[in-house]
Amino acid sequence: MSKLKDKKIRNLFLGLLFDALGMLSFVLPGIGEFSDVIWAPLAGWLMTRMYKGKLGQAAGVITFVEELIPGLDVVPTFTIMWVYTYLLSGKKKAKKIIDI
Repeated sequence: MSKLKDKKIRNLFLGLLFDALGMLSFVLPGIGEFSDVIWAPLAGWLMTRMYKGKLGQAAGVITFVEELIPGLDVVPTFTIMWVYTYLLSGKKKAKKIIDI
């Protein structure tokens, strides 16, 4: 397997795992919102480590805020970022046109 494909699969697996961990707060009524105070900064930090650059930093902030706001834990931010990065982003090489 190529290095990019390995990273792609690893990030998908980790994203699904982290989204599931974020949704665990719904399982424990009362305690769940307190766990979000601990999970939110950790989730934001993990997002910036998985996706580098300004896009990763923006996603980290969004993840942090999303995890802090009660009731938004159902939004799978890690999976959404994976879909954007690997399926929608379409980083194509720009063609150079030279006038002679």
